[in-house]
Amino acid sequence: MLSKQQETSESSAYEGKQGKIRSLKTPPIEVFQNIYIDRSYRIDLEIPEFTAVCPKTSLPDFGRIYISYRPKEWCIELKSLKEYFLFFRSLGIFQENVANKVRDDLVKACNPLWIRVLVDYNTRGGIHSKVSSVYQIAEG
Repeated sequence: MLSKQQETSESSAYEGKQGKIRSLKTPPIEVFQNIYIDRSYRIDLEIPEFTAVCPKTSLPDFGRIYISYRPKEWCIELKSLKEYFLFFRSLGIFQENVANKVRDDLVKACNPLWIRVLVDYNTRGGIHSKVSSVYQIAEG
């Protein structure tokens, strides 16, 4: 068990390394008009070669990103999505922040009825982790 002093010194090692993520300017994600707005359907996307950098070790992290969403007025254009994900290749970012940053950027781009972003990183140090972030328009 860590003492309060150890906890403080350990957590401060990451201080300032992730605070910029929420306001980070990422490449634009283009959209196109959903001509089947009268239908309820789901779009599933998989990015099988996602790469970012571990902010602690500066080593590359690899994984898959799964996106599922129900479009409202707009659908995500895939070429711009590919370019968007290339941006992360040299970015030091925790996987929890990847899931939430991607979700926020996709919601801003296409304003879906519902979206789920699942980040599935390769096993590191004997630990396999998945992080998901969900957005849903409140019904009311």
